[in-house]
Amino acid sequence: MFSQIINLIYPPLCFACNRNHLQKGQSLCVSCEYKITATQYHLMPENPVAERFYGRVNLAKAATAFSFVKGGLLQDLIHSLKYDDKPEIGQELGRIYGAILREDDYWKSIDFIVPVPLHPKKKHLRGYNQAEMWGLGIADSLGVPLINDVLIRTDYTESQTKKSRSERFKNVENVFAVSNPDVIRGKKLLLVDDVLTTGATIEACALTLFAAADVEISVVCIALAS
Repeated sequence: MFSQIINLIYPPLCFACNRNHLQKGQSLCVSCEYKITATQYHLMPENPVAERFYGRVNLAKAATAFSFVKGGLLQDLIHSLKYDDKPEIGQELGRIYGAILREDDYWKSIDFIVPVPLHPKKKHLRGYNQAEMWGLGIADSLGVPLINDVLIRTDYTESQTKKSRSERFKNVENVFAVSNPDVIRGKKLLLVDDVLTTGATIEACALTLFAAADVEISVVCIALAS
């Protein structure tokens, strides 16, 4: 009852525009959600995301969810998700995209969703793993379980943000491990992360999973950075 009274006096506002009121369980208003454009890459075997992994790692499918424009609404949302303690944004974007994926039979056949892990120290500092929040939203829409304790990060590494392409690959070499291969053996996995740049982190995670067990891996991220 107290919560209902507070919401009456201070109704929750859209994280993007900070103006429009929200329905229960929402983080984005209809107007802002409409401004986020889906790429439809999940329906295209050949797309700019898949091309980044050609000759590097054998993925079943690879896609990013939404079109990324520098200075645009999506960039602001991703920044808030990562740095402004707004995990709900990741879950909301995941639910939106999961509903889109649900229209295609392949994505409904996924066995587990696996987020790119943060090192425990970094997760403690941030309070949550933004990739996991994104994955939880997708899991909710697809009705597929998310597992966050099989793929683990063993080393604390520097941020990738200001590193060159070659430095990014070197920075994530041998920093991931699989804690229990039996859980994922023979399964279809959906590996999820927030923003795809060079693909170094995704590649390192996928190669670790392939080395540990016989799995099929697809990838979806929120956006593709230019």
